[in-house]
Amino acid sequence: MDLLAKIRTLPTGAGCYLYKNAEGEVIYVGKAKNLRARVRSYFLAASQANAKTGSLMREAVDIEYILVANEREALALENNLIKQRKPRFNILLRDDKTYPYIKLTLTDRHPKVFVTRRLRKDGSAYFGPYFPGNLAHRLVDVIHRSFLIPSCKVDLNRYHPRACLQYYIKRCLGPCVEGLISQEDYKQAIRDVQLFLEGKPSELEARLTARMEQAAENMQFELAARLRDQLITVSQAQDRQRIASPDADEDADVFGFHFENDMLAVNLFHMRSGKIVDRRDFFWEDLYEFEAAHNPYLTDDVYPLITDVSSRPESAPTPINLSSRPEAAHFAAAVERPAAPIDLTTDPSLEPNPTQPAPEIVADTEATEEHGLIAPSEPWALNTAPSFSPPVFFSALLKQLYLDSGYVPRHIYVPVDFPDRELLAEALRERLGHKIEIAAPQRGDKRSLVDLVCQNAKQSYDQRFRVLQPSIKLMQEALQDALTLADPPDRIECFDISHIQGTETVASMVVWEKGAMKKSDYRKFQVKTVTGVDDFAAMREIIHRRYSRLQADNKPMPSLILIDGGLGQLHAAADALTELGLTTQPLASIAKKEEIVYVHGQEDDPIILDRRSPVLHVIQKIRDESHRFAVTYHRKRRQMRDRTSELDDIPGVGAITRQRLLEHFGSVRALKQAAEKNPDSLTAVVNKAAAEKIRRYFASESDRDEETAKLVQISTF
Repeated sequence: MDLLAKIRTLPTGAGCYLYKNAEGEVIYVGKAKNLRARVRSYFLAASQANAKTGSLMREAVDIEYILVANEREALALENNLIKQRKPRFNILLRDDKTYPYIKLTLTDRHPKVFVTRRLRKDGSAYFGPYFPGNLAHRLVDVIHRSFLIPSCKVDLNRYHPRACLQYYIKRCLGPCVEGLISQEDYKQAIRDVQLFLEGKPSELEARLTARMEQAAENMQFELAARLRDQLITVSQAQDRQRIASPDADEDADVFGFHFENDMLAVNLFHMRSGKIVDRRDFFWEDLYEFEAAHNPYLTDDVYPLITDVSSRPESAPTPINLSSRPEAAHFAAAVERPAAPIDLTTDPSLEPNPTQPAPEIVADTEATEEHGLIAPSEPWALNTAPSFSPPVFFSALLKQLYLDSGYVPRHIYVPVDFPDRELLAEALRERLGHKIEIAAPQRGDKRSLVDLVCQNAKQSYDQRFRVLQPSIKLMQEALQDALTLADPPDRIECFDISHIQGTETVASMVVWEKGAMKKSDYRKFQVKTVTGVDDFAAMREIIHRRYSRLQADNKPMPSLILIDGGLGQLHAAADALTELGLTTQPLASIAKKEEIVYVHGQEDDPIILDRRSPVLHVIQKIRDESHRFAVTYHRKRRQMRDRTSELDDIPGVGAITRQRLLEHFGSVRALKQAAEKNPDSLTAVVNKAAAEKIRRYFASESDRDEETAKLVQISTF
């Protein structure tokens, strides 16, 4: 059964779908309110016209699905599947920054307090997260000093022969030694700490005051003084909170972004109690790779993460039974104010509801409308490339950030609206037990705040991706001075030759322009007139072809031509330029290992730059990029040659079909695996008759290999 036939068998209920390649790897995960309509929409003409969606569909040979009860459960499952499987066609959050929590080990015989960044279902109480990160450490230090809870790493589940120095300088209650403090007194101290972290100052003050007065009556003045100091600590913390938190509901996360040249910077500002307490930076380079499946017509699916899914190919889409999903904890926490404990005991189920009727399948056009078309009238749509969709991106980002997060602020502000906004807010409300507002402000103070974060995102972009921008002019001048050029170089074209013992000889040309590599101008060449090992002749041919074409098209010459090689390659390139009458063209080469730079016309006086010289680093970067590009192309040519020879003997498979098979499956190995394990997947490229011939060919090849192995085994006896 081919892919289209499988799609016709999809149910019309809510769920997640997983596209797989020929090797059984999950390459994309999406969710849908109507699985059949959603998946069918990938085959619309408008969707296929999108290069990124086309890349996905060329690789996809199989599909699985998971039915759930409703769209909210599909949202959570999608997020889990993306995080678990990390499909390369989904947008992935590549940021491992977590904020600290305070952990109170209530299950220990003598509980301790410390800072952690990992939440576990171990019976302990967790408080947080805290912004900024050092706030948690400051609070724990206050607890150790004021409540005398041990700060050491000694095992308190058993007694030790003597106490450490902390006990003798009155910084610890000494639960590690039997008899220094009773179990009841230590439990009382832990209860005080718990009340302090839970933000219950009135109850804590009442307890401390009563015990202080009792100690004074019993003439236990040292104990009374310690309790008095604890009261002062609690009172000071409460006064600070009154000043810092005039509005306890002003906890918000604010997002901004800046996208340019397929690179993206996102800023996240954390506001707690009306104050900006911290920020996070996220960066994506070559964003095209992460958005390769996302199409303006398919904005419903973009981000998600995983649960365990069977990877074996089946003749029909395989429904996967869900028993549960990872726990979604309820957190109530604050920053700059005492935080509430976190309950890690809930375990909501995503088991499908068999009583819920499946929705009616809608037309393809309705399916695309359901998932939200990108409106060209949006202001961001005019400033970004077609490959980047801010609504799709922020839908993916927020799901990955918050669906499994322990703490979610009550307000989340994003720069653009996205289709799943209300659904995500509802899912978070159900999990956390209180309203979560996700908004894209259009005017007023909140919009000004979003704009401020966007401005910071642009600054982050400049710092990350334009670090050399202020020094580009200086670098050009340094290159001019080092290479004795007439003018500062704006554009450098670099060439390299690659082959193995003279076979499949190819060449590459990479371009450095105004301080950065310009990949859109890269070129690769097949060497046509040279046989055997002759790098000099190959370089002469490529230089002649490149610049004769520029002359014919009346295009400007580069500021500098750089050759990867020594004097031989340099002179070969110079000969080609002389034939074209380009005798004044600046030309240089850099020799490997020695890293000596030769300038044409000054070969007797080579340039030896300091190993730490920025000029040498720029030249090396350009040279290494040309080498990488040439080797990659040579390897691809060699693989295509080897693949083609393996497929030559398949009856009924011509050159065009071989090329289509290799483009679809990626390798002969993947094609062979598909033919053996899932022959129906071949029908995505060829008809059933040709698919059967391919299957028989690889089956007979396997039989021949087995017979050969047996003969070899017999001959050894």
